[in-house]
Amino acid sequence: MKKVLAAALMVAVATPTVVATTPAAAQHYHTYKGRDGRYHRVYRCKRSKGTTGTIAGAAGGGLIANAVVGGPVATIAGAVGGGLLGRHLDKKHDAAQNRRNGC
Repeated sequence: MKKVLAAALMVAVATPTVVATTPAAAQHYHTYKGRDGRYHRVYRCKRSKGTTGTIAGAAGGGLIANAVVGGPVATIAGAVGGGLLGRHLDKKHDAAQNRRNGC
């Protein structure tokens, strides 16, 4: 059981590093020339389902609950709670990004 938890912890620690690194060329907007002759940026609006936050939150919540409290019930409860919290934070982040971008 300790080997499985250690492997899950390593995956959870490595996941944000992989997700956070995006190429600089990946732009979330495109430009066009308007009728006034000026160039305008149009940002793409995000419509996230929150899956990344759910997966990361569930993994982190399960690991933390197992480390702090221990037992299968605490691990499952921590995974469920972490998943819900991660989904909420992911959707909230995307909504804030859309507000900043004028979507």
